[in-house]
Amino acid sequence: MRLVYAALLIVAFLSGCASTGDWSSDMPTKSGSKVSRATRVNLKNQSVSKVYAPSDNLWLRIRDGFQMEPMNSPLEIEQVRWLSARPDYVHRSMARSSRYLFYIVQEVNARNMPTEIALLPFVESAFVTNAKSSAKAVGLWQFMPATGKDFQLTQNVFRDERRDVLQSTDAALDYLQRLNNQFGSWELALAAYNWGAGNVAKAQKRNLAAGLPTDYENLTMPRETRMYVPKLMAYRAIVLDPSAYGIVLPELENHPYFVAVDVGSDIDVALAIKLAEIPEEEFHSLNPSFNKPVILSNANQQILLPFGHAEIFQANLKNYTKPLSTWTAVKVSKTEGVDQAAKTLGVDADALRQVNSIPKGMRIKAGSTVIIPKTGTRSGDVSSAMADNASLSLEKPPPPAPKCPKPAKGSKNAKAVKCAPAKSNNGAQTASSKGNSSSKNAASQHKSASTGLAKSAKNGSSSSSGSNTSTKGASKNP
Repeated sequence: MRLVYAALLIVAFLSGCASTGDWSSDMPTKSGSKVSRATRVNLKNQSVSKVYAPSDNLWLRIRDGFQMEPMNSPLEIEQVRWLSARPDYVHRSMARSSRYLFYIVQEVNARNMPTEIALLPFVESAFVTNAKSSAKAVGLWQFMPATGKDFQLTQNVFRDERRDVLQSTDAALDYLQRLNNQFGSWELALAAYNWGAGNVAKAQKRNLAAGLPTDYENLTMPRETRMYVPKLMAYRAIVLDPSAYGIVLPELENHPYFVAVDVGSDIDVALAIKLAEIPEEEFHSLNPSFNKPVILSNANQQILLPFGHAEIFQANLKNYTKPLSTWTAVKVSKTEGVDQAAKTLGVDADALRQVNSIPKGMRIKAGSTVIIPKTGTRSGDVSSAMADNASLSLEKPPPPAPKCPKPAKGSKNAKAVKCAPAKSNNGAQTASSKGNSSSKNAASQHKSASTGLAKSAKNGSSSSSGSNTSTKGASKNP
């Protein structure tokens, strides 16, 4: 029997304000899963609706977990005033956070970290999952390509786990814990998350040489890094006492917003949305890492679904008798244009160009993986090797060879004109969906998206693509 799930993974181990014990589960975790420590529910024997889910105020749980001391500095006061003067902006970001905060708080609590850390995506991305900076940092936690690779976040044709809610949260908390262990304070860890561990270490050495303190407030650092912790502490102040600043927090239950469904067979994104009976926007808000119209079973992926729709998905899937996936992937054997590649593969050229986001005038390089419609000869699931290593590289075609002028007719002494060969296009532009993680500026780890996203306060836009002026690089300094 085809199953698109192995089990429902309930991303909830309640602590803090919750008074109940663990979630009920009797199914072993999936081998190799990055989120294997999360509790699961066996759909063969259990029903999601039968699992008790305590309801309480998540904001209270967050406040109870605060551990950092307020700075009460002019910079923090400035940030609090800025936010309190823009209640619409704050409300929109708080509303977006309602999908993710429970899971993040749960993970922060499991690591005994201050719950102020759970508020960091307000600073980084305003909880816009498709936030992208000009430096190519993406996701809730704004990971640069090289930093994501450092923390084993897959970035390929099919998915970008820097955008994945579960994987990026796990990686961000791992990174922050590593930085806290290195520098001995959360303020310095946050500065390193934004500026780079190497830069913070160098700033400390300069202060030591000058006989100055090496704590956060005494280091010389860029203005953005100087403002980074005050911004976080401003959100802390608002969560702690919203009425004091004229802010009304949305009601958040101490309850999982989503559950995660393990993918057991390739399934189209459009079909998953249909079976779950949720709006397309809601699906993509919970699953922003999927780059293509198919979700792969061999990529060890999960589909996040709103808590109340998991059983709807289960019931509809059980009654669905048609193929689950209409897309597959193949590797191109030689470099050629889209039209020729389409003929070779027996598919429509426009469809090939559109689904693979290939600009006009570009050629597909040999060894690239492309998505194409399934046929009778390509009916199976995409292999594990391709699911994990697929890349798409493009190049401009070489310039055409110059035309040679013909000698004039009747000219006895006419000599043949030699034509210079066309210069090879060694500098052809190459666009790779896998290896675009240059880390020339490895010192600059994170820059917040909040500055650019603040512009949306006036027009109500929730998209921040291109609005973050981040230069977030990958600091590999442990």
